[in-house]
Amino acid sequence: MSKDGKTRINRVITRTGDDGQTGLADGSRVAKDHARIEALGELDELNSALGVLRARGLDEDMDTLLDHLQQLLFDLGGELAVPGTHALGEEDLVEVESRADTLNAELAPLEEFVLPGGHPDAAWCHHCRTLARRTERRLVRLAREDHETNPISLAVINRLSDLLFVMARAINLRTETGEPQWVRRSER
Repeated sequence: MSKDGKTRINRVITRTGDDGQTGLADGSRVAKDHARIEALGELDELNSALGVLRARGLDEDMDTLLDHLQQLLFDLGGELAVPGTHALGEEDLVEVESRADTLNAELAPLEEFVLPGGHPDAAWCHHCRTLARRTERRLVRLAREDHETNPISLAVINRLSDLLFVMARAINLRTETGEPQWVRRSER
């Protein structure tokens, strides 16, 4: 039951997608490889990966942040499931930027490019960052095809990958794990 006492999902197997079509929240049907469904799928994969990261037992502030990000991504999914709606706003963009700035203040400036890795949680966070970038590419494709796509959502996903980069660095710092860095070919 949902908070309003109404059942949201009472049946998972519907058989309505067996023909390669799927339903959007507005009742319309599109091909399962439509750009909107591709974007929704990438968003779902990113949200699932964030769930794996949360399950690893991070610091409370990181877990709270990841919960916020998962909720935000679900809001974005709702936005995509109802073409023409805009759930995310400027305040969401400011919030993601602010969280990145706060975490970044803990970190030393970079002297070289960072390689994904270090602590296993940081490595997984880097993986989530790459999923955010892939999600962003799918949203860009959808925006090219559907001019009703929310431009704020594109910016939020772009900033999210930056935030995940900073989170990975912060995890390495907090766990006192060395941060792998790129070594110039001439110095290897």
